[in-house]
Amino acid sequence: MHIKKNDLVLVLAGKDRGKTGTVVEVFPKSGKVKVKDVNVITKHVKAKRQGQKSGIFKVEAPIDASNVKCVEQKS
Repeated sequence: MHIKKNDLVLVLAGKDRGKTGTVVEVFPKSGKVKVKDVNVITKHVKAKRQGQKSGIFKVEAPIDASNVKCVEQKS
């Protein structure tokens, strides 16, 4: 995989086309990456235990690595 954590990438396809962001997490087996503030979805979470928070949270979902292009590498 040509993309690593903390690299600056440009999104080439999808609803967030043209946005740039840093890579938060890389999933090499599935070929996906999580980019900060890109592909944000709303997730409804129900409390599993007492004291745990429930609600609607905004979370970054992974996108395919072929849909992003590395702009700046941070080694």
